Amino acid sequence: MSGYRVGVLGATGAVGSTILEVLAERDFPAAEVVPFASERSAGRKLSWNGATIECRPLSPETIQGLDVVLSSAGGAVSAEWAPQLVEAGAVVVDNTSYWRMHEDVPLVVAGVNPDAAATHRGIVANPNCTTMVAMMALAPIHRAVGIERLVVSTYQAVSGTGQRAIEELQAQSRAVLAGEDVPPPAIYPHRIAFNVLPQVEVFKEGDDYTTEERKVMAETRKILAIGEEVSISATCARVPVVSGHSESVNVRTREDLSPDDCRALLAGAPGVIVVDYPAAATYPMAIDAAGQDDVLVGRIRRDPGQERTLNLWIAGDNLRKGAATNAVQVAELLIERNLLG
Repeated sequence: MSGYRVGVLGATGAVGSTILEVLAERDFPAAEVVPFASERSAGRKLSWNGATIECRPLSPETIQGLDVVLSSAGGAVSAEWAPQLVEAGAVVVDNTSYWRMHEDVPLVVAGVNPDAAATHRGIVANPNCTTMVAMMALAPIHRAVGIERLVVSTYQAVSGTGQRAIEELQAQSRAVLAGEDVPPPAIYPHRIAFNVLPQVEVFKEGDDYTTEERKVMAETRKILAIGEEVSISATCARVPVVSGHSESVNVRTREDLSPDDCRALLAGAPGVIVVDYPAAATYPMAIDAAGQDDVLVGRIRRDPGQERTLNLWIAGDNLRKGAATNAVQVAELLIERNLLG
Protein backbone atom coordinates (compact mmCIF):
# COMPACT_ATOMS: atom_id res chain seq x y z
CA MET A 1 0.00 0.00 0.00
CA SER A 2 1.12 3.55 -0.66
CA GLY A 3 1.35 5.94 2.24
CA TYR A 4 2.88 5.92 5.68
CA ARG A 5 2.64 3.65 8.71
CA VAL A 6 1.42 5.97 11.47
CA GLY A 7 1.56 5.12 15.16
CA VAL A 8 -0.68 6.81 17.72
CA LEU A 9 0.46 6.50 21.34
CA GLY A 10 -2.26 6.95 23.95
CA ALA A 11 -4.89 6.19 21.30
CA THR A 12 -7.72 5.70 23.82
CA GLY A 13 -7.13 8.98 25.69
CA ALA A 14 -8.77 12.36 25.06
CA VAL A 15 -5.97 13.66 22.83
CA GLY A 16 -5.18 10.31 21.21
CA SER A 17 -8.77 9.70 20.16
CA THR A 18 -8.90 13.23 18.75
CA ILE A 19 -5.70 12.56 16.79
CA LEU A 20 -7.41 9.57 15.18
CA GLU A 21 -10.38 11.76 14.25
CA VAL A 22 -8.16 14.48 12.77
CA LEU A 23 -6.08 11.97 10.75
CA ALA A 24 -9.28 10.79 9.09
CA GLU A 25 -10.75 14.27 8.64
CA ARG A 26 -7.60 15.59 6.97
CA ASP A 27 -7.22 12.49 4.77
CA PHE A 28 -3.70 11.95 6.08
CA PRO A 29 -1.69 9.75 3.66
CA ALA A 30 -1.64 6.72 5.94
CA ALA A 31 -1.25 3.22 4.57
CA GLU A 32 -1.85 1.95 8.10
CA VAL A 33 -2.69 3.50 11.46
CA VAL A 34 -1.40 1.58 14.47
CA PRO A 35 -2.97 2.56 17.81
CA PHE A 36 -0.93 1.94 20.96
CA ALA A 37 -2.40 1.85 24.44
CA SER A 38 -1.66 0.58 27.92
CA GLU A 39 -1.53 -3.13 28.68
CA ARG A 40 -5.03 -2.76 30.14
CA SER A 41 -6.40 -1.48 26.82
CA ALA A 42 -4.33 -3.72 24.53
CA GLY A 43 -6.61 -5.64 22.20
CA ARG A 44 -9.34 -3.02 22.39
CA LYS A 45 -10.84 -2.38 18.96
CA LEU A 46 -11.37 1.15 17.69
CA SER A 47 -13.27 2.43 14.67
CA TRP A 48 -11.15 4.53 12.36
CA ASN A 49 -12.03 5.91 8.93
CA GLY A 50 -14.53 3.14 8.23
CA ALA A 51 -12.24 0.37 9.43
CA THR A 52 -11.56 -1.40 12.72
CA ILE A 53 -8.09 -1.13 14.23
CA GLU A 54 -6.78 -2.90 17.30
CA CYS A 55 -4.78 -1.34 20.12
CA ARG A 56 -1.35 -2.80 20.68
CA PRO A 57 0.94 -2.63 23.69
CA LEU A 58 4.31 -0.97 23.35
CA SER A 59 7.12 -3.45 22.88
CA PRO A 60 10.38 -3.63 20.88
CA GLU A 61 8.52 -5.81 18.39
CA THR A 62 5.32 -3.77 17.93
CA ILE A 63 7.10 -0.47 17.25
CA GLN A 64 9.02 -1.69 14.21
CA GLY A 65 8.33 -0.34 10.73
CA LEU A 66 6.61 2.91 11.67
CA ASP A 67 7.29 6.10 9.72
CA VAL A 68 5.81 8.67 12.08
CA VAL A 69 4.38 8.39 15.59
CA LEU A 70 2.00 10.89 17.21
CA SER A 71 2.49 10.50 20.94
CA SER A 72 0.17 11.59 23.75
CA ALA A 73 0.65 8.86 26.32
CA GLY A 74 2.20 10.93 29.11
CA GLY A 75 5.68 12.16 29.91
CA ALA A 76 7.00 8.99 31.54
CA VAL A 77 5.96 6.85 28.57
CA SER A 78 7.40 9.35 26.11
CA ALA A 79 10.69 9.58 27.99
CA GLU A 80 11.07 5.79 27.79
CA TRP A 81 9.70 5.05 24.35
CA ALA A 82 10.36 8.06 22.11
CA PRO A 83 14.10 7.28 21.84
CA GLN A 84 13.28 3.63 21.10
CA LEU A 85 10.81 4.66 18.40
CA VAL A 86 13.44 6.92 16.83
CA GLU A 87 15.97 4.09 16.97
CA ALA A 88 13.41 1.89 15.21
CA GLY A 89 13.19 4.43 12.36
CA ALA A 90 10.21 6.63 13.20
CA VAL A 91 9.95 10.38 13.71
CA VAL A 92 8.00 11.16 16.88
CA VAL A 93 5.68 14.14 17.20
CA ASP A 94 5.27 14.33 20.95
CA ASN A 95 2.40 15.98 22.83
CA THR A 96 3.83 15.57 26.33
CA SER A 97 5.81 18.13 28.30
CA TYR A 98 8.87 15.90 28.59
CA TRP A 99 10.75 16.92 25.41
CA ARG A 100 9.57 20.49 24.89
CA MET A 101 12.45 22.33 26.52
CA HIS A 102 15.26 20.02 25.40
CA GLU A 103 17.65 22.20 23.42
CA ASP A 104 17.96 19.71 20.56
CA VAL A 105 14.18 19.18 20.19
CA PRO A 106 12.26 21.74 18.11
CA LEU A 107 9.01 23.06 19.60
CA VAL A 108 6.75 23.59 16.60
CA VAL A 109 3.42 25.29 16.02
CA ALA A 110 2.21 24.74 12.46
CA GLY A 111 1.65 28.13 10.87
CA VAL A 112 3.94 29.87 13.37
CA ASN A 113 7.48 28.42 13.24
CA PRO A 114 7.42 25.56 10.71
CA ASP A 115 11.10 26.02 9.78
CA ALA A 116 12.10 24.82 13.25
CA ALA A 117 11.00 21.29 12.29
CA ALA A 118 14.00 20.94 9.99
CA THR A 119 16.34 20.80 12.99
CA HIS A 120 14.78 17.66 14.46
CA ARG A 121 16.83 14.61 15.41
CA GLY A 122 13.90 12.26 15.45
CA ILE A 123 11.63 14.06 17.92
CA VAL A 124 9.47 17.14 17.36
CA ALA A 125 7.62 18.54 20.38
CA ASN A 126 4.09 19.89 20.45
CA PRO A 127 3.70 22.88 22.80
CA ASN A 128 1.37 22.99 25.75
CA CYS A 129 -2.20 23.54 24.53
CA THR A 130 -2.43 26.83 26.42
CA THR A 131 0.73 28.16 24.81
CA MET A 132 -0.38 26.94 21.40
CA VAL A 133 -3.68 28.81 21.46
CA ALA A 134 -1.95 32.06 22.41
CA MET A 135 0.81 31.68 19.80
CA MET A 136 -1.64 31.68 16.92
CA ALA A 137 -2.54 35.29 17.75
CA LEU A 138 0.73 36.52 19.25
CA ALA A 139 3.17 35.27 16.63
CA PRO A 140 1.74 37.46 13.83
CA ILE A 141 1.87 40.47 16.15
CA HIS A 142 5.46 39.72 17.12
CA ARG A 143 6.52 39.34 13.49
CA ALA A 144 4.84 42.62 12.52
CA VAL A 145 5.73 45.00 15.34
CA GLY A 146 7.66 43.07 18.00
CA ILE A 147 6.56 42.25 21.55
CA GLU A 148 8.00 43.88 24.67
CA ARG A 149 5.78 42.45 27.42
CA LEU A 150 3.06 39.83 27.88
CA VAL A 151 0.59 39.31 30.71
CA VAL A 152 -1.44 36.16 30.10
CA SER A 153 -4.46 35.01 32.13
CA THR A 154 -6.03 31.71 31.13
CA TYR A 155 -9.38 30.03 31.74
CA GLN A 156 -8.78 26.38 30.94
CA ALA A 157 -11.21 23.57 30.18
CA VAL A 158 -11.10 20.33 32.14
CA SER A 159 -10.45 18.23 29.03
CA GLY A 160 -6.89 19.55 29.22
CA THR A 161 -6.48 17.24 32.21
CA GLY A 162 -8.05 14.22 30.51
CA GLN A 163 -11.15 12.07 30.34
CA ARG A 164 -11.34 11.45 34.09
CA ALA A 165 -11.48 15.21 34.71
CA ILE A 166 -14.41 15.52 32.30
CA GLU A 167 -16.19 12.74 34.17
CA GLU A 168 -15.47 14.44 37.50
CA LEU A 169 -16.98 17.72 36.29
CA GLN A 170 -20.04 15.95 34.94
CA ALA A 171 -20.61 13.89 38.09
CA GLN A 172 -20.24 16.89 40.38
CA SER A 173 -22.50 19.05 38.20
CA ARG A 174 -25.24 16.42 38.15
CA ALA A 175 -25.09 16.16 41.94
CA VAL A 176 -25.26 19.92 42.46
CA LEU A 177 -28.21 20.32 40.10
CA ALA A 178 -30.03 17.40 41.73
CA GLY A 179 -29.46 18.77 45.22
CA GLU A 180 -27.46 15.67 46.17
CA ASP A 181 -24.17 15.27 48.00
CA VAL A 182 -21.34 16.24 45.67
CA PRO A 183 -18.72 13.53 45.10
CA PRO A 184 -15.39 14.58 46.62
CA PRO A 185 -12.74 15.74 44.17
CA ALA A 186 -10.31 13.11 42.96
CA ILE A 187 -8.63 14.83 40.00
CA TYR A 188 -8.50 18.44 41.23
CA PRO A 189 -7.69 19.74 44.72
CA HIS A 190 -11.18 21.24 45.05
CA ARG A 191 -14.59 20.86 43.48
CA ILE A 192 -14.55 22.08 39.87
CA ALA A 193 -18.31 22.16 39.24
CA PHE A 194 -19.64 25.75 39.49
CA ASN A 195 -16.21 26.88 40.64
CA VAL A 196 -12.97 28.44 39.34
CA LEU A 197 -9.62 27.10 40.53
CA PRO A 198 -6.67 29.51 40.31
CA GLN A 199 -4.35 26.54 39.92
CA VAL A 200 -3.51 24.47 36.84
CA GLU A 201 -1.08 21.63 37.55
CA VAL A 202 1.08 21.92 40.69
CA PHE A 203 3.24 24.29 42.71
CA LYS A 204 6.82 23.15 43.13
CA GLU A 205 8.46 23.89 46.46
CA GLY A 206 9.61 27.49 46.69
CA ASP A 207 7.79 28.60 43.52
CA ASP A 208 4.69 30.82 43.55
CA TYR A 209 3.96 29.93 39.91
CA THR A 210 2.45 26.61 38.89
CA THR A 211 4.17 24.23 36.51
CA GLU A 212 1.56 25.16 33.89
CA GLU A 213 2.38 28.86 34.22
CA ARG A 214 6.09 28.10 33.94
CA LYS A 215 5.40 26.11 30.77
CA VAL A 216 3.49 28.98 29.18
CA MET A 217 6.30 31.44 29.90
CA ALA A 218 9.18 29.19 28.87
CA GLU A 219 7.53 27.75 25.76
CA THR A 220 6.52 31.20 24.54
CA ARG A 221 10.15 32.27 24.66
CA LYS A 222 11.31 29.19 22.75
CA ILE A 223 8.67 29.38 20.03
CA LEU A 224 9.03 33.13 19.43
CA ALA A 225 12.82 33.01 19.95
CA ILE A 226 12.75 35.79 22.54
CA GLY A 227 14.86 36.19 25.65
CA GLU A 228 14.58 37.88 29.02
CA GLU A 229 14.35 41.28 27.34
CA VAL A 230 10.65 40.45 26.92
CA SER A 231 8.83 40.20 30.25
CA ILE A 232 6.20 37.48 30.48
CA SER A 233 3.81 36.72 33.32
CA ALA A 234 1.11 34.04 33.34
CA THR A 235 -1.77 33.14 35.64
CA CYS A 236 -3.63 29.94 34.77
CA ALA A 237 -7.06 28.99 36.10
CA ARG A 238 -9.25 25.93 35.63
CA VAL A 239 -12.92 26.57 34.83
CA PRO A 240 -15.95 24.24 34.62
CA VAL A 241 -15.89 24.01 30.82
CA VAL A 242 -15.44 20.71 28.99
CA SER A 243 -13.63 21.90 25.85
CA GLY A 244 -12.08 25.19 24.81
CA HIS A 245 -9.43 27.27 26.53
CA SER A 246 -9.98 31.03 26.83
CA GLU A 247 -7.18 33.52 27.41
CA SER A 248 -6.93 37.20 28.25
CA VAL A 249 -3.68 38.62 26.91
CA ASN A 250 -2.23 42.05 27.60
CA VAL A 251 0.54 42.70 25.05
CA ARG A 252 2.88 45.69 24.80
CA THR A 253 4.53 46.02 21.41
CA ARG A 254 7.79 47.65 20.34
CA GLU A 255 6.02 49.60 17.61
CA ASP A 256 2.54 51.00 18.00
CA LEU A 257 -0.29 48.84 16.68
CA SER A 258 -3.81 50.23 16.66
CA PRO A 259 -6.78 47.96 17.40
CA ASP A 260 -7.98 48.30 13.80
CA ASP A 261 -4.55 47.41 12.42
CA CYS A 262 -4.37 44.49 14.82
CA ARG A 263 -7.73 43.19 13.61
CA ALA A 264 -6.59 43.48 9.99
CA LEU A 265 -3.30 41.76 10.78
CA LEU A 266 -4.93 38.83 12.55
CA ALA A 267 -7.68 38.52 9.93
CA GLY A 268 -4.94 37.66 7.46
CA ALA A 269 -3.14 35.20 9.74
CA PRO A 270 -3.53 31.48 8.99
CA GLY A 271 -5.55 29.54 11.52
CA VAL A 272 -7.04 32.68 13.11
CA ILE A 273 -10.57 34.07 12.91
CA VAL A 274 -11.28 37.57 14.21
CA VAL A 275 -14.59 37.68 16.10
CA ASP A 276 -14.84 41.20 17.40
CA TYR A 277 -18.25 42.90 17.49
CA PRO A 278 -18.73 43.41 21.23
CA ALA A 279 -21.67 45.81 20.83
CA ALA A 280 -23.57 42.88 19.33
CA ALA A 281 -22.29 40.51 22.04
CA THR A 282 -20.10 38.80 19.44
CA TYR A 283 -16.70 37.74 20.70
CA PRO A 284 -14.66 34.54 21.11
CA MET A 285 -16.24 31.96 23.39
CA ALA A 286 -15.10 28.50 24.34
CA ILE A 287 -18.39 26.99 23.18
CA ASP A 288 -17.76 28.38 19.68
CA ALA A 289 -14.09 27.41 19.55
CA ALA A 290 -14.82 23.82 20.60
CA GLY A 291 -14.77 21.45 17.65
CA GLN A 292 -12.84 23.65 15.25
CA ASP A 293 -9.18 24.06 14.39
CA ASP A 294 -9.05 27.84 14.03
CA VAL A 295 -8.34 30.06 17.02
CA LEU A 296 -10.81 32.89 17.69
CA VAL A 297 -9.58 36.37 18.66
CA GLY A 298 -11.61 39.40 19.72
CA ARG A 299 -12.17 42.10 22.36
CA ILE A 300 -9.17 43.84 20.76
CA ARG A 301 -8.76 47.19 22.47
CA ARG A 302 -6.18 49.57 23.85
CA ASP A 303 -4.97 49.34 27.44
CA PRO A 304 -5.76 52.87 28.67
CA GLY A 305 -2.96 52.79 31.24
CA GLN A 306 -0.07 51.61 29.06
CA GLU A 307 1.57 52.93 25.89
CA ARG A 308 1.64 50.64 22.82
CA THR A 309 -0.43 48.05 24.68
CA LEU A 310 -3.46 46.05 23.57
CA ASN A 311 -5.83 43.66 25.32
CA LEU A 312 -7.03 40.57 23.45
CA TRP A 313 -9.42 37.73 24.24
CA ILE A 314 -8.52 34.41 22.62
CA ALA A 315 -10.38 31.10 22.53
CA GLY A 316 -9.27 27.80 21.04
CA ASP A 317 -10.07 24.11 21.21
CA ASN A 318 -7.40 22.65 23.49
CA LEU A 319 -7.85 19.12 22.15
CA ARG A 320 -7.71 20.09 18.47
CA LYS A 321 -5.37 22.97 17.55
CA GLY A 322 -4.09 22.89 21.11
CA ALA A 323 -2.90 19.30 20.70
CA ALA A 324 -4.20 16.80 18.13
CA THR A 325 -4.59 18.99 15.05
CA ASN A 326 -1.20 20.60 15.49
CA ALA A 327 0.42 17.16 15.86
CA VAL A 328 -1.15 16.02 12.59
CA GLN A 329 -0.22 19.30 10.90
CA VAL A 330 3.39 18.86 12.02
CA ALA A 331 3.36 15.32 10.59
CA GLU A 332 2.06 16.75 7.31
CA LEU A 333 4.82 19.35 7.43
CA LEU A 334 7.44 16.63 7.90
CA ILE A 335 6.13 14.87 4.80
CA GLU A 336 5.93 18.02 2.70
CA ARG A 337 9.51 18.96 3.53
CA ASN A 338 10.87 15.43 3.21
CA LEU A 339 11.85 15.34 6.88
CA LEU A 340 10.79 11.78 7.67
CA GLY A 341 13.29 8.94 7.80
